[in-house]
Amino acid sequence: MDIASIRKGIDEIDEKIVTLINQRYELVKKIGEWKQSKSHEIYVPEREKSVMKRLEKLNKGPLTTKALRAIYCEIMSGAIALEKPLEIAYFGQEASFTHLASLAKFGHCASYTPKDTISDVFNDVETERLDYGVVPIENSTEGAVNHTLDMFINSSAKICAEINMRIHHNLIASCKGKEIKRIYSHAQVLGQCRRWLQENMGNVETIEVSSSARASERAKKEKGSAAIASSLAAEIYGLKIIAGNIEDNIDNTTRFMVISKQEPKPTGDDKTSICYAIKDRVGALYDSLLPFKDENITLTMIESRPSKKKNWEYFFFVDLLGHISDEKISRAISKIEGMCKFVKILGSYPRSGDIL
Repeated sequence: MDIASIRKGIDEIDEKIVTLINQRYELVKKIGEWKQSKSHEIYVPEREKSVMKRLEKLNKGPLTTKALRAIYCEIMSGAIALEKPLEIAYFGQEASFTHLASLAKFGHCASYTPKDTISDVFNDVETERLDYGVVPIENSTEGAVNHTLDMFINSSAKICAEINMRIHHNLIASCKGKEIKRIYSHAQVLGQCRRWLQENMGNVETIEVSSSARASERAKKEKGSAAIASSLAAEIYGLKIIAGNIEDNIDNTTRFMVISKQEPKPTGDDKTSICYAIKDRVGALYDSLLPFKDENITLTMIESRPSKKKNWEYFFFVDLLGHISDEKISRAISKIEGMCKFVKILGSYPRSGDIL
């Protein structure tokens, strides 16, 4: 076959694909009408997970799983927009890593609003000004994002989904590398590139700012300034990549939480996040973890934060595998409720085993 014949075959397949997508969307519109009549949530995380899982089983290649997920993210984004365009708040500015994570989760058909602080994202979700919020919660190199953990203690927002994203950092500037006198970025980002900075830019001042996107703005405006940010930030702000992939850990990954008012149903592969404060006595923390061991529950994260109400009083944040509706999860939490001063379920949601 010559190339013209092959392209003709591709064109014919494209016609079928467009026709089938529109047939899918006609059914989606009916689903949307049903959801609105029942006051049902438009975005359903558990349905999203089941669709992706089924598609991955059907895929025989050469289409990669990563490409398949990206394609269907946009197909589902367009489908949801037919039902009701989603409005998403995210921490940071355009081209920040939280913005990229939001796009990877909800696609390009959603509406996105940047927020200067994590508190602003929570507030927009709590007051229902926007449908969902996306915030970072932990990084594989630098650990927990403390502000996000602190917000969960008193917030009415629930975790309804998680996003794991591989994070690649770039040194970007409008000047040459040898002309850089200062480097801006978020504290977490600087921490994730600490060794590279010491080895390659040891005499250059590093300055913390609220986000990597804000750092890019400063690098654009100030002579002799650079930022550590995403390649998209370099493109948007018209900066050159001086050095790419400068993160110290090649597997550097950040976990983001999607927050809302909804509570997803179990999928059989879920996580539950809780927060609790123990009573001040010897062995209290040890005792609070025993119910999870007794019920054979796997813990995937445990972090502590000072209560800010009383010296040496702490809140503990725990992620565990399973849904709050699972009997063994309910039993374990009931046991710790009897020994703790405060217990709060932050959300049960589909577990993300994929790194975007």
